[in-house]
Amino acid sequence: MSRVGRKPISIPSGVKIEIKANIVSVEGPKGKLIKSFSPLIEITRNDNQIIVKRSSDEKLSRALHGTTRNLIANMVKGVSEGFEKQLEIIGIGYSVKVEGEKLVMKLGFSHPIEYTPPASIKLEAKKTKNFELIIRGPDKQTVGEVACKIRMFSPPDAYKGKGVRYKGEQVKLKPGKTAAAGATGGATGAG
Repeated sequence: MSRVGRKPISIPSGVKIEIKANIVSVEGPKGKLIKSFSPLIEITRNDNQIIVKRSSDEKLSRALHGTTRNLIANMVKGVSEGFEKQLEIIGIGYSVKVEGEKLVMKLGFSHPIEYTPPASIKLEAKKTKNFELIIRGPDKQTVGEVACKIRMFSPPDAYKGKGVRYKGEQVKLKPGKTAAAGATGGATGAG
Protein backbone atom coordinates (compact mmCIF):
# COMPACT_ATOMS: atom_id res chain seq x y z
CA MET A 1 0.00 0.00 0.00
CA SER A 2 1.29 3.46 -0.88
CA ARG A 3 2.49 5.35 2.19
CA VAL A 4 1.63 8.69 0.58
CA GLY A 5 -1.72 7.47 -0.76
CA ARG A 6 -2.88 6.21 2.64
CA LYS A 7 -2.54 9.60 4.36
CA PRO A 8 -5.91 11.36 4.67
CA ILE A 9 -6.10 14.96 3.45
CA SER A 10 -7.45 17.32 6.11
CA ILE A 11 -9.77 20.06 4.87
CA PRO A 12 -9.05 23.49 6.39
CA SER A 13 -11.89 25.81 7.39
CA GLY A 14 -13.16 28.02 4.58
CA VAL A 15 -12.53 25.39 1.88
CA LYS A 16 -15.49 23.79 0.08
CA ILE A 17 -14.99 20.42 -1.60
CA GLU A 18 -17.33 18.64 -3.96
CA ILE A 19 -16.66 15.12 -5.29
CA LYS A 20 -18.78 13.80 -8.20
CA ALA A 21 -17.74 10.69 -10.16
CA ASN A 22 -13.99 11.29 -9.62
CA ILE A 23 -14.26 14.98 -10.54
CA VAL A 24 -12.99 16.98 -7.56
CA SER A 25 -13.96 20.64 -7.19
CA VAL A 26 -12.15 22.66 -4.52
CA GLU A 27 -13.05 26.27 -3.69
CA GLY A 28 -11.38 28.53 -1.15
CA PRO A 29 -10.27 32.11 -0.49
CA LYS A 30 -7.53 31.98 -3.18
CA GLY A 31 -9.68 30.59 -5.99
CA LYS A 32 -11.41 27.53 -7.41
CA LEU A 33 -9.86 24.41 -8.98
CA ILE A 34 -11.55 21.49 -10.76
CA LYS A 35 -9.75 18.32 -11.80
CA SER A 36 -10.87 14.88 -12.96
CA PHE A 37 -9.08 11.72 -11.86
CA SER A 38 -8.84 8.12 -13.05
CA PRO A 39 -11.79 5.79 -12.30
CA LEU A 40 -9.24 3.29 -10.90
CA ILE A 41 -8.99 5.52 -7.81
CA GLU A 42 -11.82 5.96 -5.30
CA ILE A 43 -12.07 9.43 -3.72
CA THR A 44 -14.37 9.86 -0.71
CA ARG A 45 -15.02 12.50 1.92
CA ASN A 46 -15.22 11.57 5.59
CA ASP A 47 -16.10 14.55 7.86
CA ASN A 48 -13.18 16.99 7.46
CA GLN A 49 -10.95 14.58 5.54
CA ILE A 50 -10.57 13.26 2.02
CA ILE A 51 -9.66 9.57 1.70
CA VAL A 52 -8.04 8.24 -1.48
CA LYS A 53 -8.21 4.46 -2.11
CA ARG A 54 -7.27 2.30 -5.06
CA SER A 55 -9.60 -0.32 -6.51
CA SER A 56 -6.96 -3.03 -7.08
CA ASP A 57 -3.26 -3.80 -6.74
CA GLU A 58 -2.56 -3.53 -10.46
CA LYS A 59 0.56 -1.62 -11.44
CA LEU A 60 -1.35 1.38 -12.88
CA SER A 61 -3.61 1.64 -9.81
CA ARG A 62 -0.59 1.60 -7.49
CA ALA A 63 1.12 4.27 -9.60
CA LEU A 64 -1.95 6.54 -9.55
CA HIS A 65 -2.71 6.14 -5.82
CA GLY A 66 -0.04 8.41 -4.30
CA THR A 67 -0.08 10.79 -7.27
CA THR A 68 -3.85 11.35 -7.00
CA ARG A 69 -3.61 11.96 -3.25
CA ASN A 70 -0.83 14.54 -3.71
CA LEU A 71 -2.66 16.32 -6.54
CA ILE A 72 -5.78 16.70 -4.36
CA ALA A 73 -3.64 17.85 -1.40
CA ASN A 74 -2.02 20.48 -3.66
CA MET A 75 -5.47 21.64 -4.80
CA VAL A 76 -6.58 22.08 -1.16
CA LYS A 77 -3.37 23.92 -0.25
CA GLY A 78 -3.58 26.07 -3.39
CA VAL A 79 -7.08 27.41 -2.73
CA SER A 80 -6.39 27.98 0.99
CA GLU A 81 -2.76 29.25 1.05
CA GLY A 82 -1.69 29.50 -2.60
CA PHE A 83 1.66 28.74 -4.23
CA GLU A 84 4.46 31.06 -5.24
CA LYS A 85 7.72 30.99 -7.19
CA GLN A 86 10.35 33.71 -7.13
CA LEU A 87 12.61 34.68 -10.02
CA GLU A 88 15.68 36.94 -10.03
CA ILE A 89 16.53 39.10 -13.04
CA ILE A 90 20.30 39.71 -13.08
CA GLY A 91 22.15 41.86 -15.61
CA ILE A 92 23.07 45.44 -16.43
CA GLY A 93 20.06 47.17 -17.97
CA TYR A 94 17.78 44.23 -17.19
CA SER A 95 14.47 45.18 -15.62
CA VAL A 96 10.95 43.90 -15.08
CA LYS A 97 7.67 45.65 -14.28
CA VAL A 98 4.00 44.76 -14.13
CA GLU A 99 1.66 46.96 -16.19
CA GLY A 100 -1.92 45.99 -15.40
CA GLU A 101 -2.19 42.27 -16.20
CA LYS A 102 0.88 42.33 -18.46
CA LEU A 103 4.54 41.74 -17.60
CA VAL A 104 7.09 43.93 -19.42
CA MET A 105 10.74 42.80 -19.31
CA LYS A 106 13.94 44.34 -20.64
CA LEU A 107 16.38 41.45 -20.99
CA GLY A 108 19.18 42.81 -23.18
CA PHE A 109 17.31 42.55 -26.48
CA SER A 110 16.56 45.45 -28.82
CA HIS A 111 12.92 45.39 -27.73
CA PRO A 112 11.05 44.83 -24.44
CA ILE A 113 9.39 41.43 -24.00
CA GLU A 114 5.71 41.45 -23.05
CA TYR A 115 4.05 38.44 -21.44
CA THR A 116 0.44 38.01 -20.34
CA PRO A 117 0.03 35.20 -17.76
CA PRO A 118 -3.13 33.09 -17.27
CA ALA A 119 -5.99 34.82 -15.41
CA SER A 120 -5.43 32.94 -12.13
CA ILE A 121 -1.79 34.10 -11.82
CA LYS A 122 -0.81 37.27 -9.95
CA LEU A 123 2.58 38.88 -10.60
CA GLU A 124 4.57 41.23 -8.39
CA ALA A 125 7.86 42.87 -9.36
CA LYS A 126 10.20 44.55 -6.90
CA LYS A 127 13.69 46.01 -6.92
CA THR A 128 16.19 44.91 -4.29
CA LYS A 129 19.83 44.39 -5.23
CA ASN A 130 18.51 42.89 -8.48
CA PHE A 131 14.98 42.80 -9.85
CA GLU A 132 12.75 40.11 -8.34
CA LEU A 133 9.54 38.70 -9.76
CA ILE A 134 7.05 36.86 -7.56
CA ILE A 135 4.51 34.58 -9.25
CA ARG A 136 1.47 33.57 -7.17
CA GLY A 137 -1.54 31.39 -7.89
CA PRO A 138 -3.76 28.58 -6.59
CA ASP A 139 -2.60 25.91 -9.08
CA LYS A 140 0.93 24.61 -8.39
CA GLN A 141 1.40 23.35 -11.96
CA THR A 142 0.36 26.66 -13.57
CA VAL A 143 2.64 28.67 -11.23
CA GLY A 144 5.57 26.41 -12.17
CA GLU A 145 4.80 26.61 -15.91
CA VAL A 146 4.60 30.43 -15.85
CA ALA A 147 7.91 30.64 -13.93
CA CYS A 148 9.54 28.27 -16.43
CA LYS A 149 8.18 30.20 -19.44
CA ILE A 150 9.45 33.54 -18.06
CA ARG A 151 12.86 31.99 -17.27
CA MET A 152 13.13 30.69 -20.86
CA PHE A 153 13.00 34.27 -22.26
CA SER A 154 16.60 34.69 -21.02
CA PRO A 155 18.08 31.68 -19.18
CA PRO A 156 21.18 32.33 -17.05
CA ASP A 157 24.33 32.88 -19.13
CA ALA A 158 27.07 30.33 -18.39
CA TYR A 159 29.87 32.92 -18.66
CA LYS A 160 28.60 36.09 -16.96
CA GLY A 161 25.62 34.71 -15.03
CA LYS A 162 23.18 37.31 -16.35
CA GLY A 163 19.60 36.36 -17.17
CA VAL A 164 16.48 35.10 -15.41
CA ARG A 165 16.91 32.45 -12.71
CA TYR A 166 14.94 30.95 -9.86
CA LYS A 167 15.67 32.60 -6.52
CA GLY A 168 18.47 30.67 -4.83
CA GLU A 169 19.44 28.84 -8.05
CA GLN A 170 23.18 28.24 -8.27
CA VAL A 171 24.66 28.89 -11.72
CA LYS A 172 28.12 27.42 -12.26
CA LEU A 173 30.07 29.89 -14.37
CA LYS A 174 32.47 28.67 -17.06
CA PRO A 175 35.90 30.28 -17.43
CA GLY A 176 36.12 32.53 -20.47
CA LYS A 177 38.66 32.44 -23.34
CA THR A 178 41.11 34.69 -21.50
CA ALA A 179 41.27 32.27 -18.56
CA ALA A 180 41.98 29.37 -20.92
CA ALA A 181 44.72 31.31 -22.78
CA GLY A 182 46.35 32.37 -19.51
CA ALA A 183 46.53 28.76 -18.32
CA THR A 184 48.68 27.66 -21.31
CA GLY A 185 51.27 30.33 -20.51
CA GLY A 186 51.17 31.75 -24.02
CA ALA A 187 53.70 29.19 -25.34
CA THR A 188 53.79 29.39 -29.12
CA GLY A 189 56.17 28.34 -31.88
CA ALA A 190 58.63 25.48 -32.18
CA GLY A 191 61.93 25.37 -30.35
